[in-house]
Amino acid sequence: KRYSRDGRLKPQRCDFDAITGLILRAQKEIDVARENLNIDEGVAYSVAYTAMLRVGRALLQMKGFRPADGFQHKTVVEFVSFIMGARYKNLTKHFDIMRKKRNVLIYELTPTVSRTEAKNAIRYAEKLVKSVAAIIKKENPQLKLQF
Repeated sequence: KRYSRDGRLKPQRCDFDAITGLILRAQKEIDVARENLNIDEGVAYSVAYTAMLRVGRALLQMKGFRPADGFQHKTVVEFVSFIMGARYKNLTKHFDIMRKKRNVLIYELTPTVSRTEAKNAIRYAEKLVKSVAAIIKKENPQLKLQF
């Protein structure tokens, strides 16, 4: 309610076809991140983060919202953390860390990401995608998602 009142969230109709598309795209981005690991760790990291952002947006849409302010990434991370709760606290904490690191990667001149950071980013993205997909499938058991 506070985010809606503050203009950070706007109502959006729950569309399970769009939600499925976001989840499937996130899975594809994880594959792309894996493929880029040997080429450019920063790209792999950024794409893994994008996969997380997409499933976060899917979760928001399932709950009837979309981010609406100048802090859309932060809003998605905070909302996902709130919805997923304490059970996923470590995972959503890493989502926020990745959000901040990805911002540095995009806007700084000489950012670096180690191979270990990129591998971990992919691992966290896989976990978040699977966890959010499970939550969404619970809401709509007829949803067909294959991983």
